[in-house]
Amino acid sequence: MRILMVGAGATGGYFGGRLAAAGRDVTFLVRLRRAEQLSRHGLVIRSPQGDVTVAQPKIVFSEQISAPYDLVILSCKAYDLDSAIASFAPAVGPGTIILPFLNGMKHLDVLDARFGPRRVFGGQCVIASTLNDDGTIVHLNNFHSVTFGDRDNGASERAQAVSRALSGAGFDARLSEQILQEMWEKWVFLSTLAASTCMMRAAVGDIVASPFGKETILALLAECGAIAGANGHAPRESTLDGARNNLTMPGSTLTASMLRDIERSAPIEADHIIGDLLARRSGPAPANSVLALAYTHMKAYEARRAHSSGR
Repeated sequence: MRILMVGAGATGGYFGGRLAAAGRDVTFLVRLRRAEQLSRHGLVIRSPQGDVTVAQPKIVFSEQISAPYDLVILSCKAYDLDSAIASFAPAVGPGTIILPFLNGMKHLDVLDARFGPRRVFGGQCVIASTLNDDGTIVHLNNFHSVTFGDRDNGASERAQAVSRALSGAGFDARLSEQILQEMWEKWVFLSTLAASTCMMRAAVGDIVASPFGKETILALLAECGAIAGANGHAPRESTLDGARNNLTMPGSTLTASMLRDIERSAPIEADHIIGDLLARRSGPAPANSVLALAYTHMKAYEARRAHSSGR
């Protein structure tokens, strides 16, 4: 299977690098600056799960793509989705599968509209990684997993082919027969985490230690879960139990990556993660919606950031 990894950053570079090291046919679609780094240093991963160096990774620029790929893996930020689509569109043919590892659901609507639903799988990943100044990918903990499936038929023959391509490459790869349910459950968890930690500018443990902190987090979880239920994907009780435990653990240092983006004055995925979830509720947000308050906080940050930068 010919695989095109869109980007070679902290996420795409990590999973794509392990796939390449395992002998899979992986090409990285990159921009000039990243291409220069990869040419000088190779693709380098530093990880508690084992370091990897791919000395000469296969790279391509968008204008050089001359034939379709079998699998296109997409792991960009939501605010880069349109430019990513423009860059990999020449790689999409009649039999191409597009596997996005973005959070939320809005990206599925965008990809469906551009390429057709049959080409677009559901997917999600769990990884904490970052890209150093020299282009080294640093894996920050022991978690590195991808989950994926055919949205129409989770374990279809096409999904089995993707599973064979991704399995046994040094990270956890799992084919799901109910990928949309799992994506919704992750969205509920992530939205609760992002809304609470961004609004409070603090880690879970600090919020829980504050007056009404635990109650605020649980109210957010209930509100997000209710929206998922209204869309036919109510979180399973076992999933909610795990979320409650992780989101209210005393002393926890857990934060959302969106908070880390705010702390370095970077762009955030407010519309994709929180705004789109609010838009999918069965009615308008009530005046006492904690989720709407968190969204207002994020949009105020974006407005101030735009004003400060003169945009």
